[in-house]
Amino acid sequence: MPTVLRWIAYPILFLAGLALIGIALLAIIVILAYPQLPSIEVLTDYQPKIPLRIFTADGHLIGEFGEERRALVRIKEVPLIMKQAILAAEDERFYQHPGVDTLGVLRAAYANFTSGGKRQGASTITMQVARNFFLSREKTLSRKVYEALLAFKIESNLSKDEILEIYLNQIYLGQRAYGFAVASQIYYGKPLQDISLAEAAMLAGLPKAPSSFNPVANPKRAKLRQLYVLRRMHELGFINDAQLAEAQAQDLRIKRDVNEFAVRADHVAEMARQMAYENFREEAYTRGLRVITTLLKADQEVAYASLRRGVLDYDKRHGYRGAKGYANIGEPGSASDETLEEVLQDESDSDDIFAAVILEAGAKRVKAYRRGGETVQISGEGLKFAQRMLEDKAPANKRLRRGAIIFVHKDDKGNWEILQVPEVEAAFVAASPLDGAIRALVGGFDYNRNKFNHVTQAWRQPGSSFKPFIYSAALEKGMTPASIIEDEPLVVSAEETGSQVWEPRNYDGKYEGPMSMRKALAKSKNLVSIRILKTIGTQYAQDYVTRFGFDADKHPPYLTMALGAGSVTPWQQLAGYSVFANGGYRIQPYIVKQILDDKGNVLAEAQPVVAGDENLRAIDPRNAFLMDSMLHDVVRRGTATRALQLKRADLAGKTGTTNDFVDAWFCGYQPSLVGIAWIGFDQPKKLGNGETGGSAALPIWIGYMEKALKTVPESFMTAPEGLVTIKIPTGGAGEAEGSTTEMIYKENLPPPPPESSEPESPQRWTIPAPNLSG
Repeated sequence: MPTVLRWIAYPILFLAGLALIGIALLAIIVILAYPQLPSIEVLTDYQPKIPLRIFTADGHLIGEFGEERRALVRIKEVPLIMKQAILAAEDERFYQHPGVDTLGVLRAAYANFTSGGKRQGASTITMQVARNFFLSREKTLSRKVYEALLAFKIESNLSKDEILEIYLNQIYLGQRAYGFAVASQIYYGKPLQDISLAEAAMLAGLPKAPSSFNPVANPKRAKLRQLYVLRRMHELGFINDAQLAEAQAQDLRIKRDVNEFAVRADHVAEMARQMAYENFREEAYTRGLRVITTLLKADQEVAYASLRRGVLDYDKRHGYRGAKGYANIGEPGSASDETLEEVLQDESDSDDIFAAVILEAGAKRVKAYRRGGETVQISGEGLKFAQRMLEDKAPANKRLRRGAIIFVHKDDKGNWEILQVPEVEAAFVAASPLDGAIRALVGGFDYNRNKFNHVTQAWRQPGSSFKPFIYSAALEKGMTPASIIEDEPLVVSAEETGSQVWEPRNYDGKYEGPMSMRKALAKSKNLVSIRILKTIGTQYAQDYVTRFGFDADKHPPYLTMALGAGSVTPWQQLAGYSVFANGGYRIQPYIVKQILDDKGNVLAEAQPVVAGDENLRAIDPRNAFLMDSMLHDVVRRGTATRALQLKRADLAGKTGTTNDFVDAWFCGYQPSLVGIAWIGFDQPKKLGNGETGGSAALPIWIGYMEKALKTVPESFMTAPEGLVTIKIPTGGAGEAEGSTTEMIYKENLPPPPPESSEPESPQRWTIPAPNLSG
């Protein structure tokens, strides 16, 4: 062999030998390693960890619980543009290679060599699936070999579409989102089926580095990655020139509040979570359970908005407290956005009330920086609430100046105004009185600031809102709405109060002398209520109120019970007032309708009791009718006349204000809907002079009922058998004499006067009413 050929042949033979040795070693590794690969049963029987989800009765998501936010989507439900975007970004030859893309490996190696060592990956979608399920992320040769072997094994057991479906559901995409279906909801607030080309490209760019290309945390880098994906889709022929240009120009609207659900119902979601956990323990968070509540989206939205508006209105009546704090942001123009963001990082927003730091402050204009880079200007009416703290004589630790931390809000006209996060709390709950299904529940002003559920957990004094239950007890003892009771000062002994001598007063300090029980309830006369309770007996009343669902031990048998000195929750008040609204039946409020598994099978279902079943009767139907009639008078001519603005005649209820204006209530209903509103401080203290149930709580109730009853026709309770109508003389001191009619129990009808053996008309009598002046 010539020398020249020898110098050529030997190196070739040497390299070929090395290649054969390498192939042999690789074959040995494959032979030894392949049987040791883990079973891929976890893929062939793919069961992802689906979180617990809570829904309204009409199908809107209100809560999600689990380590991973995930929603299973089938490959046939994935839009074509989403699949194409993923292939363009991650694995363009996915449908051609057997699990490992040799051309892709060579291309990546060449790119890394020519770019001076900059690493370009060559992992296929199948290899990523293998890594996510079976391997760590350590960058070693052995891990890469196992990854490739697993990819071959997966490809031999699953179809390409099955592999892609697993990838679509399993890959992490930032913001606790696993899978593209959930990512679409989190980033865009829409189902995967509804996304645009530009949105699909943004999502497809996330798997490479979810934290770096996250559009919430890094919008600029996310945009660059999106443009790259769009270019690759164009190069691969997935989209044309016009589609590319349109997608590149589209302005994406990214949801900044990634925890936002379709409806604000955090307290309800937590209640439902607890119920699911009690039944299924830790599995509740991974089985894909769906809890269907009784809430209605429209009702919940109105209740939430009305409560917040009522609380903010109360807060405005009591003045601006000044800056929340101060930050040193240097001279004007010296603070960067990064500095201002750092100042606000520990300040949380409250829904549509945003934390901001003042950049400029003057008597007529305030300029402030809001999280996210927005600079807002407040002037005119927007400064009115905080005007006093813009003056030079304002306290130094409250005055609004550069660096002050404030809260801003957009009013109904879209103008910015300075507000503050209220310190007072509130609760509202509404339900059907027929079966107790909760239609709306708001447990506080802001769940993220205070997770305490004031509807179910807050034990508060009910004040005058408890009087109807005492009056109902009095009807059972033989009194009538026409019974006359003295509204005069009274001294109660220590024995009767259980503590000390008590000289109760009416809330307005006025006394009107003898009046009917009906009028006394409408005007919420304390002294009349005390005399009624004294007459029927405190022990009897304590036992009687348990018919409505109240706890006897929370209402000690003393005369103070007449003024609501015991303890109730809004949830109990809801059950109690439902008895008056439904004709005398005790129903049980409930919030969870069904619990379903991930396939829609019913695992648990509520079996609510329904008014009309005589086994549920709590009070005589005549009692319920008369109480309903008297509670209508509270709205028509009593302490709740503000509700007349709804222009309905079928509203009934009772205001409640506790001693020294600590708690304010309104408990009211229409025959198809009961609503309970409460407002007060967590650490009980005075709400302020004049902050009664009618002024502080009733507006919340009205705001809800105005929308909830908009399409509901008026309806009224039908008088049951066993009642008769009597004629009652009227007219007191300074009033013209006359008469009115009243209904009473038939057995309470006195015998006809001696001079007449016949009544004036069938079931109609003129009688003097009983006089209680003790």
